[in-house]
Amino acid sequence: MRHDAVIALLTRHGIQPSAQRVAVADYVLYTDEHPSADRVFAKVRKALPVLSRATVYNTLNLLVKKGLLRELVLAEGKVVFDPKLERHHHFVDEQTGRISDVPWEALEVKKVATLDEFDVAEYQVVLRGRRRGTRDRKN
Repeated sequence: MRHDAVIALLTRHGIQPSAQRVAVADYVLYTDEHPSADRVFAKVRKALPVLSRATVYNTLNLLVKKGLLRELVLAEGKVVFDPKLERHHHFVDEQTGRISDVPWEALEVKKVATLDEFDVAEYQVVLRGRRRGTRDRKN
């Protein structure tokens, strides 16, 4: 049962597994979306009506701090969360706003190590355009 796995995961990372934290983590750590905090709030609140927006923000920030979630800014002013921690790139559909993962090995970025003026800790490529065959659906 995934609920028990979420509790164990939170506990292993030093996070007290309250009902609200478990509900947020259960959604955000297992989604294939890249949800904003507002999307997490709306989605989880359906199952847990007592959930507050502050609890969602605090839980998301805690999951990021503990290394269970990545916070990304892929469009100006839009923060989303990504549970996929392994290296990968992103594609943002400019028509729908949907964010898709692009496998790391699908792109070749050259000469990062030759940038003498920068100490590059990590990088990712964000591709933008229109996904072939998409209809008018939102992320």
